[in-house]
Amino acid sequence: MWLIFGGAAIITALLNIMDYKNCADIFRFLSLTFTSLTLCAFYADGAGRVIREDWGGLMDTMPTISKALWVCVALSIFINSISLIKSHRKKSQNKKAA
Repeated sequence: MWLIFGGAAIITALLNIMDYKNCADIFRFLSLTFTSLTLCAFYADGAGRVIREDWGGLMDTMPTISKALWVCVALSIFINSISLIKSHRKKSQNKKAA
């Protein structure tokens, strides 16, 4: 589940940059929401394995999954920061033109 949320976070962040149908604020919100849900799903998966005492599963999956999670979160932050800079520049250009 965490992989689906992570992918959705990155897709909505990319849609945010492209200013798809002028809904940038909505996509920025969705991207940050999916990033949060990714973290929660990852934590829930690890907690579920601890409850089931699946130590082998934890040792096999946690190192790889945590690296993938870091990549998903870093991409989401980076892409959303691009959209914020883009929107800030657009607003400052509009003020200068007026």
